[in-house]
Amino acid sequence: MPKPKKNTGEKNLISKNLIEYRRQRKYSQRLLAYKLQLNGYDIDKNVITRIETNKRYVTDIELKALCEVLEITYNDLIEGSTKQEL
Repeated sequence: MPKPKKNTGEKNLISKNLIEYRRQRKYSQRLLAYKLQLNGYDIDKNVITRIETNKRYVTDIELKALCEVLEITYNDLIEGSTKQEL
């Protein structure tokens, strides 16, 4: 079964927001991967790079892990902070 894509060919909804929240915390991709691994998640820098460049789908477990480590909600990660203010 084919995986869903947006009309633009993007494979996830969080790429731009992940970059934004990671940079707000002054985390490199490597540091974010390290913190995820410390929390018991098998997510390395290459996974983060592929998510941020929209070349990879994101699992529910990865969403949960990113929200935990970045201390944000699912809505923050998916919709972004600017859309919440509307």
